[in-house]
Amino acid sequence: MRTRWQEPRDAIRRRMNKLSLQSRLVVAYALLILIPSTLLSTYLYNDIRSSYIEDARNKSNYLMQSEKQVIVNQIETMERAAQLPLSDQDVRRYLTEESDLSTAELVDFNNTAYVNLARIQINNPAILHLRLYTANERNYEIWPIIYRESRIAKKPWFSLVKGLGDRQAWYFQPYEAPQDVGGTENDPPKLSLLREVNLPTDNHTGTVQVDMRLDQFSPRMFGELQEDGSQMLLVTADAVYTRAGNHSLSADSPIIQQAAVQLRGLRGANDPHPVADGSFRYDKDGQSYLMMYTPVDRMDAYLLNAVSLEKVLKDLNRTRSMLIYANIGFILVLALLTYILNSFILKNLKQLADAMKRVRKGELQPSLQISGGGEIGDLARHFNKMTLTINELIAEAVRKQALMKEAELRTLYNQIDSHFLYNTLENIKMLAEIEDQRRISDALTSLGGMMRYNFKWTGEYVKLKDEIRHIENYIEVMNIRFDAPIELTCEIPKAYLELEILKMTLQPVVENSVKHAWQHFGEQDRRQFWIEVCEVEDSKIQIRMTDNGAGLDRRRLAELNEEIRSAQQEGQGTAYTGVKLGGIGLRNVHQRIRLFYGEEYGLCLESGEGAYTSVVLTIPKVLLTGGGE
Repeated sequence: MRTRWQEPRDAIRRRMNKLSLQSRLVVAYALLILIPSTLLSTYLYNDIRSSYIEDARNKSNYLMQSEKQVIVNQIETMERAAQLPLSDQDVRRYLTEESDLSTAELVDFNNTAYVNLARIQINNPAILHLRLYTANERNYEIWPIIYRESRIAKKPWFSLVKGLGDRQAWYFQPYEAPQDVGGTENDPPKLSLLREVNLPTDNHTGTVQVDMRLDQFSPRMFGELQEDGSQMLLVTADAVYTRAGNHSLSADSPIIQQAAVQLRGLRGANDPHPVADGSFRYDKDGQSYLMMYTPVDRMDAYLLNAVSLEKVLKDLNRTRSMLIYANIGFILVLALLTYILNSFILKNLKQLADAMKRVRKGELQPSLQISGGGEIGDLARHFNKMTLTINELIAEAVRKQALMKEAELRTLYNQIDSHFLYNTLENIKMLAEIEDQRRISDALTSLGGMMRYNFKWTGEYVKLKDEIRHIENYIEVMNIRFDAPIELTCEIPKAYLELEILKMTLQPVVENSVKHAWQHFGEQDRRQFWIEVCEVEDSKIQIRMTDNGAGLDRRRLAELNEEIRSAQQEGQGTAYTGVKLGGIGLRNVHQRIRLFYGEEYGLCLESGEGAYTSVVLTIPKVLLTGGGE
């Protein structure tokens, strides 16, 4: 059954087959450039779009958080101003006085408590008014701070005060209106903090009102500091507030009202407190806005920063158009250039194709003569170089094959030679046993084991037990030199005998001690050597090899440890470091360990002068499975 796309594909294929090679190349080049350029342009556009929107988000969030901090500071200022009158004992007594005060008492109250109230407003220039309304008819009014509560009984905000208790209420007056009490001067748009005075508890005594200009409370929201294309608003449970004026993001605009509904929906029915910071996109009727919000907990409200993305999207559309036009222009120019260049290339293409056919048949002609330059000329030159390189590679392959044969013969000869040595040692050992020379027989057995271990190099890694066995053979051979043999003590847990270790890592340390540690010992002196293995970390093993030789002083020990770690040329060290012991010394062992295992591994020297010398190797804890040597 033919698919819905198969017929169009066949039609395109038939049309392409009818085109000339030159036209097909032009179409192919155009497609090869169009597809990746389209993908790249799409990626760049999306990346630029994300970057633009993220920049707008970060800028909006920064401005919003800065404004929130201003609002929080102003709220704290208003709360402190409202709390101070209630914490003054003289004011509390004045509000609850049950008898008329004498003139002296009034004068004293005016000179002390009232002055403190007036100082609150003087010390906080941002506060527009501080007023204390008393419900006690015995109290005198002391303008412009203390008034009787009967003056505000008909004010629209007075109903918010009754029953507040320890809570507080906020009242916005976003338009100019006559002062609440006193005079006829209009107050600017302001915010009032209202608290109920209950002295004693549950006994309404009065009202505290603290007013602040809205442009002081939030300069960006109610002042002239709004950014172009953005608007800050305060969303409460029942209203939205911002500066007055004709703009698309006013408090009663459908966009803001919809955003306010969405913000109020973020709070659960049983949790009236605002949630954490966040943002959302609003798209409608071709308009796109980024709504950033943050809670203002003390007012049970949200600070909303509505940012219009019109300018951002306009810049993005312009960038997208530029990318599209650039791609189209690039494809057209490429198609034209490809068509022109192909007309020069194709006339010499057949000559080059014929030459390649002859090479495929094995006819490696010396060179191909094609006049002209350009791409076809480069192909001809590269073709000539290729044939020359093929000839050289064939000759090199022949030489390598000869060398490999020679290496195989040398390997076979070495194997024959090593077998001759093993057989000779076995014959000598049998003669020693016939002559009842057990010590010589055992030494020859150890020497044969050493030779087999050295010659049988099938890999870099061996088991620790194999390296220990090699050391035992070496000491058996060395004990022929001394009347008092070297005593080897191995304290190695059985589980660690299967540890992976580099071949010929421990033997140079033992050889170093044999050659240098006991130089001043007599023939009958007791020579001892210990090998201890312990786990220092979950993934590290420490091998400590100690002799009871002459030891080193502190200065010399530090020099030798530095010499082992240094990158000096081989042969510049001292004798005791074993820098050159059959080509493998302590420094070389250290470098091999670091090379195969990593920089955190290696060896170091420890010594007590006249007592001992220890070589401590640190290697990773790796268990070898299977065979081994």
